[in-house]
Amino acid sequence: MEIRINGQTADITADTEKTVGEILAGLEQWLANSGHRLSGLAIDGQNAACESASSLEKAFSRDIDTVSTLDIFTSSLTELTAQSLLRLYGDIEEYENLDYGERPAFYDNWKKSPQALLAAEQEPELFSLCGRAFSDGGVGFQMLRAIIEERLREIEDPAAEFESLRPLVSETCTRLADLPLDIQTGKDGQAAQTIQIFSGVTEKIFRVYRLLGNYSSATEPVTDLINEFNTAARELLTAYERRDSVLVGDLAEYEMAPRLQELYTVIGKQGIK
Repeated sequence: MEIRINGQTADITADTEKTVGEILAGLEQWLANSGHRLSGLAIDGQNAACESASSLEKAFSRDIDTVSTLDIFTSSLTELTAQSLLRLYGDIEEYENLDYGERPAFYDNWKKSPQALLAAEQEPELFSLCGRAFSDGGVGFQMLRAIIEERLREIEDPAAEFESLRPLVSETCTRLADLPLDIQTGKDGQAAQTIQIFSGVTEKIFRVYRLLGNYSSATEPVTDLINEFNTAARELLTAYERRDSVLVGDLAEYEMAPRLQELYTVIGKQGIK
């Protein structure tokens, strides 16, 4: 049996694998480590990925001794994410054009769609937001569209998106330094907003950094910086959830404000080539 990946003959020899499904299972971890996912499958020139679920299951159980050529097609996770976001945009428009009585069935089917499954795997918070918007009759679609557009901008030009964060990082550092005073003076709403902004900014920094393609090859000092930052950030969020105002204030002003600025500066130098 000849195995081809994206049209190129692969140096893969079946050892203990007996079925097509077992061959694919053996490749799953390798694909995940390389940032790719299975996006297509053909057996002896016949497309199996576009068949029904039962036909696809039958293809997976096919004995490899009965297969001459196995064509495996992969796409990068970034490509799949972009396609998924565009489909989600279309899902929103389709949902809005449905009659009220048709919407629950649409949502039930949507949860099983590839774009929903990918969102659930990669971005649980986005998946939850989608679920609330679809189940609440479209409430929250404006925010959802804004998030989709932001994610697409990140994929299209991550370097530009990273640079656009500069003033927001500076503002967030100032807010973190002011957080102890906000807590002491009873400005709970402003304090909560600062924590929320801090969480959003750090998530975006790491999300865009991965898109820049240098996350897996980060130097040891950068890796150490990221790990130390994550540890301190978890400590801050835990203290905030426990309403330990003294610890929150100290961590925000003396730990997270300078660490956030350092993180952004170092990642910018290491990540953007």
